[in-house]
Amino acid sequence: MAKQHAWAHSAHPRSPSYLFFSVVALSFLSLIALLIYKVDNFASQTKTIVGHNLEPTPWHLFPPKNFTDESRHSRAYKIIQCSYLTCRYAATVGGAEPSEGQEEERRGLVSSRTPPQCPNFFKFIYRDLEPWMKTRISVNHINEAKEHAAFRIVIVEGKLFVDLYYACVQSRLMFTLWGILQLIKKYPGMIPDVDMMFDCMDKPTIERARVENGSLPLPLFRYCTTEAHFDIPFPDWSFWGWPEVNVEAWDEQFKEIKKGSQAQTWLKKIPRAYWKGNPDVESPIRLALMQCNDSNLWGTEIIRQDWAEEAKTGYERSKLSDQCNYRYKIYAEGYAWSVSLKYILSCGSLPLLISPQYEDFFTRALVPKLNYWPVSNIDLCRSIKFAVDWGNTNPSQAEAVGKRAQHLMESLSMDRVYDYMFHLISEYAKLQDFKPVPPSSAQQVCEESLLCFADDKQKEFLKKSAVTDGSSTPPCTLIKRPNPNFFTIWNDQKRKIIDNVKDMENRANAAIT
Repeated sequence: MAKQHAWAHSAHPRSPSYLFFSVVALSFLSLIALLIYKVDNFASQTKTIVGHNLEPTPWHLFPPKNFTDESRHSRAYKIIQCSYLTCRYAATVGGAEPSEGQEEERRGLVSSRTPPQCPNFFKFIYRDLEPWMKTRISVNHINEAKEHAAFRIVIVEGKLFVDLYYACVQSRLMFTLWGILQLIKKYPGMIPDVDMMFDCMDKPTIERARVENGSLPLPLFRYCTTEAHFDIPFPDWSFWGWPEVNVEAWDEQFKEIKKGSQAQTWLKKIPRAYWKGNPDVESPIRLALMQCNDSNLWGTEIIRQDWAEEAKTGYERSKLSDQCNYRYKIYAEGYAWSVSLKYILSCGSLPLLISPQYEDFFTRALVPKLNYWPVSNIDLCRSIKFAVDWGNTNPSQAEAVGKRAQHLMESLSMDRVYDYMFHLISEYAKLQDFKPVPPSSAQQVCEESLLCFADDKQKEFLKKSAVTDGSSTPPCTLIKRPNPNFFTIWNDQKRKIIDNVKDMENRANAAIT
């Protein structure tokens, strides 16, 4: 009996090893669950360049981005990988850095080349930065500008860091950062340490009228400015492509537009003024322009752009290169400035600009009657008709103005865009009285991290616009600071020409009535 009991006991041992392994397994699973929770929680607080955990800018609302096309865990993994791991990994496997001797050799080659002189409109860098020339820019000025910024850019020793505050519409932020990374690659070792507050939406916010006597305006970069604002214009994202509307990077897009413009001679182009765009962007000018759509009465063809419908057809009906078969192309500002201006100027048609209020970095090169025709926003339809009638009566002069506009845009190659960025950042950096340091909340951004977040179409556009290697020539030579009266004289001369055109228009209308 005792043996039987012993056997039974040995057949069902109560070894503590089973309990031990059970406890270990349970602890391991709990640890994994806790780790997953922590990672998920960390990812849910990480702001990304594509808009994760970011609200739209409160001063220009747009539908917030949703990321419902991926699971919560896959989204968390992507956020952690792209935000924190990709740049570090790329730095370890990216290949050997050029040796000091190789870098010196490259710099010697660059310095031995004679760069061209920068275009005349580069002078406006001095005007844009003039408010801080004497007093300089402190870190307090930078921090105060935060309330107007969507993100902060800090470059230290050739590395790009970004501190995110609000989401940007579509892929503006991604392509803006990509452009700065290409600048750093194009001119390695030449970009100074710098700290910049940046807003990615349309309307300037730093009003001259609100700056008190003796106080300094806040330094804020964006894509446009006006005469009434201190905002500092910077090349917009579309120079590297606009995938949402299928617009290629600038150099490629200009080539396509110019080719399309050569399909017909001037006399065979349709002798009407053409505009195609979206009027539903809180733009009084565009709404007024829609009332001018009468080819017989006003000599116009005005078309409402429906981007949703265009997307369904692969944008076949909205190719910019197919819109140059009109003698006259109308530019009407939207909610603020519009990226469409550079494409309109590229057509070789006579550009008709409707009293533009906003200006981006290169439009300071525009001169009325030299490379565009000014159209008044007062009695708009009649003003357009006068421009069309003048052009049809003076075809060789109208064609010459259109050609000069196209030549201006051809001279604005990506090399010049990068040069403008280089000189603007360099001159701005000279004004800072502190050593830039990335905030603790900033993330490093590199090409690999942007491509990590990009969808397939964005990747295609980004890669096509990438700089392949450092430049073998230095940036163009910045013109010396002009006389302080230069900008006033420049604007006065342009105003006189515009007034002269308006007088011509008034005399023509009076003769008709």
